[in-house]
Amino acid sequence: MKHIQKQAAPQAFIDWKSRPRTYDRFKKTAPIKQVVKAALMQEQGYLCCYCERRLTDSDSHIEHFKPQKDPTVDPLDFNNLLCSCQKDLDQGEPRHCGNSKGSYDANLLVSPLDSTCEARFMFTADGYVQTAIETDAIAQTTIDVLQLDIPKLRALRSSAIAPFLTPDLSDDELRQFVKGYLAKDASGQHSEFWTTIRALFGGLV
Repeated sequence: MKHIQKQAAPQAFIDWKSRPRTYDRFKKTAPIKQVVKAALMQEQGYLCCYCERRLTDSDSHIEHFKPQKDPTVDPLDFNNLLCSCQKDLDQGEPRHCGNSKGSYDANLLVSPLDSTCEARFMFTADGYVQTAIETDAIAQTTIDVLQLDIPKLRALRSSAIAPFLTPDLSDDELRQFVKGYLAKDASGQHSEFWTTIRALFGGLV
């Protein structure tokens, strides 16, 4: 889980909300919804807010960290909106991230909006995610509720890790590889599973 630094809401969204609006109306107003989704993807470096898979428009959805069912939550509050992977699931595809979370109590989960979130988790070289502190019950609940340690995500993290374990890489080559991987590209995209690679290899740069 990579920390997300929220940016200002898109001006078009602010203007649209200047009149009384509902979230149902928002969902049906495709141009505004797309503006918001694009802004969320950009501020997240095009990574899922929870697992850090690559976000695409066709396989992602707008996510409320604090659930909409909470009567104290404004469903149009940009500061509570994130972009999660998974949109239309194939039959048998495991749910994870926002699709798995549903309306779970946000107070019992680690938030990607919390600047300390990255330090709450650790990773193994074969792709497992664990709590950084064994007694951190909220971090463990987050792993369980978001299904962050299911075989699918473990395998994807392991595939991202594997090139860094190539035995014929020199120390300098590995250092440059890590440095390049952790840098945003020209289009503002972070590499997938950014915190996994930083946790395992970031000490080299």
